[in-house]
Amino acid sequence: MDQDIAQHPFTLLGPSVVLDALEAVGFEVDGRLLPLNSYENRVYQVGVEDSRPVVAKFYRPERWSDEAIIEEHEFSVELEAREIPVVAPLAMDGRMLHEHAGFRFAVYPSRGGRAPELDQPEVREWLGRFIGRIHALGEAWPFRHRPPLDRGMATRARNDLIEGDWIPEYLREAYESVSAEVLEGIDAAFERVGDVNRISLHGDCHPGNVLWTDDGPHFVDLDDCCTGVAVQDLWMLLSGPREEMSLQLSDVLAGYEDFHDFDRRELHLIEALRSLRIMHYAGWLARRWDDPAFPHSFPWFGSDRYWEEHLLSLREQLAGMQEPPLVV
Repeated sequence: MDQDIAQHPFTLLGPSVVLDALEAVGFEVDGRLLPLNSYENRVYQVGVEDSRPVVAKFYRPERWSDEAIIEEHEFSVELEAREIPVVAPLAMDGRMLHEHAGFRFAVYPSRGGRAPELDQPEVREWLGRFIGRIHALGEAWPFRHRPPLDRGMATRARNDLIEGDWIPEYLREAYESVSAEVLEGIDAAFERVGDVNRISLHGDCHPGNVLWTDDGPHFVDLDDCCTGVAVQDLWMLLSGPREEMSLQLSDVLAGYEDFHDFDRRELHLIEALRSLRIMHYAGWLARRWDDPAFPHSFPWFGSDRYWEEHLLSLREQLAGMQEPPLVV
């Protein structure tokens, strides 16, 4: 095992540390421990004596300041108070952020659910209504400690990949050229749009962060909440050819605009935001490679084929950013 991986902080987060942390904040744990799917943090379902299980999220060391995590918690609690279906952390002794053995963590109620059926128009409209309500609060609740969603995320990813020698030599020149053009395309899209409103967002509102029950959706994982344009929380619900995405977005906006205005100029930003996410994702994998979970879960990362496909995706985004916006 690589020495850096062996010394990664999360290697010290064993089952006994997790159970001791829960006991330290007042839970009578019964020893049951189920790791849940999470890479950026470590998340576990923990059994509790004579009660429903809880979910404990242990934050990646040094990623967020305490103030940024607390702001995320306060935002989710305020959403919950307004009967917007998010999963907010539990407060123990008046606090939601705790520390044990050098790890910061929060405890959440355990909520089940299934993936939303996004092929159904009524499901898309239902989701739109709740995202509109989230944004109505987000506009009135500006973040002070959360990051902005901007072109800088892609720039940092590009620099990390180039300076870290991740790109195969035979693709390096092409990557440097195409990624620079993508950054220019992102800039051009925002310049075309002009001065648009930036609000507090969920930030990572993909279908995996929406759980559906017979009562409708609830939103989980505000770990990436940020300040940005409203369409960021909408475009990841869309898929397929342009015509299909236009129909999908029309359904989402039919619900969304019951609660929050949508500036149609932001439609010009969808492919720019997709480009930003593609570049950021590659940089994120590279930055996290010292975490033992990443080589295990993403063994294809860094292969020649990966970089060839990544470069193809960036070229496709260059074309996509030249197309007219979706019509809704």
